[in-house]
Amino acid sequence: MTQALHTPPDTAPAPPYEADLAALAARHGLSVSGARPSLRAYVRRLWARRHFIGAFSTAKLTAQYSQAKLGQLWQVMTPLLNAAVYYLIFGKLLGTSRGVPDYIPFLVTGVFVWTFTQSSIMAGTRAISGNLGLVRALHFPRAALPISFALQQLQQLLFSMAALVVILLFFGIPVGASWILVVPALVLQSVFNTGIAMIMARMGASTPDIAQLMPFVLRTWMYASGVMFSISHMMAKHTDWPSWLTATLQANPAAVYIDLMRFALIDSFHASQLPPHVWAIATGWALLAGVGGFIYFWKAEETYGRG
Repeated sequence: MTQALHTPPDTAPAPPYEADLAALAARHGLSVSGARPSLRAYVRRLWARRHFIGAFSTAKLTAQYSQAKLGQLWQVMTPLLNAAVYYLIFGKLLGTSRGVPDYIPFLVTGVFVWTFTQSSIMAGTRAISGNLGLVRALHFPRAALPISFALQQLQQLLFSMAALVVILLFFGIPVGASWILVVPALVLQSVFNTGIAMIMARMGASTPDIAQLMPFVLRTWMYASGVMFSISHMMAKHTDWPSWLTATLQANPAAVYIDLMRFALIDSFHASQLPPHVWAIATGWALLAGVGGFIYFWKAEETYGRG
């Protein structure tokens, strides 16, 4: 009896609650709450919520200017006012309009297309950090948020395109067969914008201060994208530029999508002003940003809304 009383505690059988919980959970089909699903399962869940993505983007678009007296007119007026300012500063004071035929349609097209990219990136940057209540309250694929914000900006661009068509017709740009090229150009740009929005959504979720830095980055990018001037015209004037600089300007994705839209809509913007293999470049950027951005965002799925 004395020996039994002095049995070391480590020889006693383990209590039931110290059993292998992982094996127990697997046996009953349980999984970790919030765990990242496989890529295929994630895409499947995202597709199942496509109606939510569409409704959410439309609701955000409707509410965007709900407090303004002019309401949804600001969707068109904002890029038009930006174009007017750029025309005064760059077109008149700095003379970037010289040598560029149909400069006002050229400028307005560039501003509208650039605004689409700029707004998608800025909205994507705040997609997670600005919707933490929704992220923490509901269980859904978090990629639905940056995708819906990019879709919202596409809807806004489509509204603005009506004003762009009026401007083109007013300045004597006829409707042509090349206008059909707007569709593939917009599809490629939308995929690119959505991918970049997802990249920025993940970065903004972990480092909210990026949202304060992005306006400066985007402003610099805009000046290098030929929004207010013709890149091909500038390259012809500055033949002493190093080859790497001209190649970078031509391969700039924002400039590529702007040039494709100008080529589709404006007769005086010829194929010679496009960079070589422009459709291949546009497709490559769309696939790189779209697929790469989606995978990059999915990799951190279980971290969003925590901390």
